[in-house]
Amino acid sequence: MGRALSSDSESAATHFQGLMSEPIPVPQLYADLNLAEPLRRAVAEMGYETMTPIQAQAIPVVLAGQDVMGAAQTGTGKTAAFALPLLQRLLKHENTSTSPARHPVRALVLLPTRELADQVAQQVKLYAKYTGIRSTVVFGGMDMKPQTAELKKGVEVLVATPGRLLDHIEAKNAVLNQVEYVVLDEADRMLDIGFLPDLQRILSYLPKQRTTLLFSATFSPEIKRLANSYLQNPVTIEVARSNATAATVEQHVYSVPEDDKRRALKQILREKDLKQAFVFVNSKLGCARLARTLERDGLKATALHGDKSQDERLKALDAFKRGEVDLLVCTDVAARGLDIKDVPAVFNFDIPFNAEDYVHRIGRTGRAGASGLAVRFATSKDSKLISDIEKLIKTKFEVEPVEFEEYVPDIRRQGRFNEGHRLYDRLEDEGRRDRAERAPRPHQPRAAPRDPFFDKPYEADATIAAPAWESSSKAPVRSSISANIKPKRKVAALFKAE
Repeated sequence: MGRALSSDSESAATHFQGLMSEPIPVPQLYADLNLAEPLRRAVAEMGYETMTPIQAQAIPVVLAGQDVMGAAQTGTGKTAAFALPLLQRLLKHENTSTSPARHPVRALVLLPTRELADQVAQQVKLYAKYTGIRSTVVFGGMDMKPQTAELKKGVEVLVATPGRLLDHIEAKNAVLNQVEYVVLDEADRMLDIGFLPDLQRILSYLPKQRTTLLFSATFSPEIKRLANSYLQNPVTIEVARSNATAATVEQHVYSVPEDDKRRALKQILREKDLKQAFVFVNSKLGCARLARTLERDGLKATALHGDKSQDERLKALDAFKRGEVDLLVCTDVAARGLDIKDVPAVFNFDIPFNAEDYVHRIGRTGRAGASGLAVRFATSKDSKLISDIEKLIKTKFEVEPVEFEEYVPDIRRQGRFNEGHRLYDRLEDEGRRDRAERAPRPHQPRAAPRDPFFDKPYEADATIAAPAWESSSKAPVRSSISANIKPKRKVAALFKAE
C-alpha cells in the first residue's frame, strides 16, 4: 500500500526518511514553506499562518513529487494541502502567451458535486491570484458553451465533476494528454454516487507517468482498491483515526417522536442561541417540505437538494454564506464537502441510512479547529442506524430526552405547527366554541301552519256516483252468430297461419 505518515510531525519525517537521503522536515508555519513569492503573497493575504495537520504533512510530500493517499476529517484544509504544492510545481510552465497551445491542462482536480467543484475552483483562483497560471471549472447543470470557451483559451488547472468532464472530452473540448498531476478529492463520495466507471474512463485518457493524489474523509476497502489500481507506491497520510469525528464537535442524541422533531429543533435553536445551522434530511421531498414549514414558522430557511437547478443551489449557498438565511435544509448529495466557515451547528433531522454520511454531515461544523454542535433526532425506529454510527466512530452516546417548554405560540404566527392537540390548539378550539356560543343566531322566518287535511291519504267519497265508463252495467253486444253455436277454443301456435 505504500509508506505511512502518522499524525505526529517527528514520526512523519522519520517514516519519509526511507524515501529520500535526507528526511523531509514537517513545517508548522506557512512562513517556513519554501513557496514562491506570488504564492506566499496570496497565502498571507488570505490570512494563513499556521498549517493544519494534513497541510503540514501533505505539502512537503507533494512538493517532492510523490503520490499521496490522504485521510483527514472534513474541514481540515485538504484543498490547500494539494493546491498550493501543485501550483508551486506548475510555476515552471507559467507564461504570458495568448496561444491556447501554450496553456495545456497540466493538473486535473476531480470532485463529486457541483458545489464542491465550484468551491475548490474559487480557492485555486485565490491561491494563483498573483501568478500567470490559468484555471477554470466545469460541472453539470450549466450551459456548456461558456465552459467550452474557457477551455478553448487554454488552462493549466482544470477542476471538474466526472460527468461533465466526459462530455467535454467527447466534444474534444478538453485534451488531457499533458496532465502531470491528478487529484481525486472526496474519493469515497465519488464511489458512493457511482462515478467509478467514469473515473476509470477519465484516467485512461491521462499519461501513465503522472503524480496522483487521493484525498478522502474515510478509508473504505473500495478506496484502498482504487488506490492500489491507480497510485504508484503512495505515501499514506492519516492525521486522525479512520472514520473519526472532530474532537471539537459536541455531539448529542435526543429521543424525539417524529411529530415533535420540528418543535425540538426550534427549542434547541432558542436554548443554544444558534444563529445558523445545517439541517440534514434523507429525501429531496422531505427537504423541500421541511424548509417550507420552517419558513411558515417564521424562520429564515431554504432548501438545497438535487432537484434544484444549479443557479438555485448557488443562490441558496450564497444567501447562507451572507447570513440572509439561518437554516440550510439539505440532503447529503447537495451538501457534501461544502466549506462554509463558522457554522455553529448541524442537525440530523433524519438519521442517515449510511453511517459514513454522518461523519461527513457533522464535518460541516467545527471546521479548522473551531468548536461546533452536532445533534441527532432519534425515533424508536432509528435504533439500528444509531448503532451503526456508534460502531463506525467507535463512540457510545447516551440518548437524552427532550423536555419541551410549555409556551404559548404567537397568535399572529403564520401557518400551523404540526404538534397535535397541544396548548395552542386547545386554546384555539375553546375560543372557537365560546365565540360560536356567544354569536347571535341568524333570523329564520316562521314556518306557515300546515293543514292536517293534506297529510291524510286519499279516500273516495261514497256519495259521488262512479263514472259512466266504470259502470258495471254494460250494454249488450250484438252479434250475428247464433247463441247455440259453441265458439272455437283458442290454442297457442308457434307460427301464424296463412
